[in-house]
Amino acid sequence: MKEITTCLICGSAEQELFLVCKDHTVSQKEFQIKRCKSCGFKFTSPRPNDEDLGQYYKAESYVSHSDTKKGLINTLYHWARSYTLIKKLQLVMHYTGLKKGRILDYGAGTGAFLDTCKKNGWDAIGIEPDPDARKVMAEKFSISSYPVLTDAIAQKALYDFDAITAWHVLEHVPDLKETITTLRNSLKEKAKLIVAVPNPTSYDAIVYKESWAAYDVPRHLWHFAPANMERLMKDMGFKLIKTLPMVFASYYVSMLSEQYKTGSKGLLKAFWTGLKSNLKANKTGKEFSSQIYVFQKL
Repeated sequence: MKEITTCLICGSAEQELFLVCKDHTVSQKEFQIKRCKSCGFKFTSPRPNDEDLGQYYKAESYVSHSDTKKGLINTLYHWARSYTLIKKLQLVMHYTGLKKGRILDYGAGTGAFLDTCKKNGWDAIGIEPDPDARKVMAEKFSISSYPVLTDAIAQKALYDFDAITAWHVLEHVPDLKETITTLRNSLKEKAKLIVAVPNPTSYDAIVYKESWAAYDVPRHLWHFAPANMERLMKDMGFKLIKTLPMVFASYYVSMLSEQYKTGSKGLLKAFWTGLKSNLKANKTGKEFSSQIYVFQKL
């Protein structure tokens, strides 16, 4: 197990226990989430060693890697994803000002967004380290249409991208600052890095506490409040252009969280929590269950 002794954001060594959460997906073990006393950044610590993290993704229920449609929650996940894939590409086109270009999808999962980009004329490259996710991708799409790499830092041919996307990926990355530096160096000047991460300051996170599904320990190593994300990326050479909501996330996460908390689906209660989370977040524009951050390389 690996202890995080200093804060990734501000470098402080002062930390406190925030929550103890259970891994409901694979191991059923409990993991601690610590909070920096200086800047409030939250992180899973101690966490599995980097070489051991892969075993915590080995579950059919881990939908982003298995692509399973078993169960109502996963069926709803796929419905929402099919709707949002083209919306994500439209977002990329809007903020880059391009109808076609060169794009890297970092953490490509089972390849759905890559496939959407390719079908719409983009020169698309993916990075996905998980062999099971790449296997699903190979079975579902023709990956001869675009290269899928296994490691950002090891690749030397990553350069001159108009946009890089990381859809719910950065919370998983052990060597986070090194990876962000590599991604920044892979972008053209003033190109866009588009990041989506869960938000532990959202209403649904506050309601469900240690049962909030988006803590997803130990797969989620970092837990980014908006202020943490903005400070980290500013320090890494990016300017925040826009923060956008992922409105479906609160419903999906609340359904999982309700199941974790009570042992039953509780769909109506979960729907109400997700709706209330979105309504509250509309007032601030920054407290949605999951958020998209559009950054520009400086």
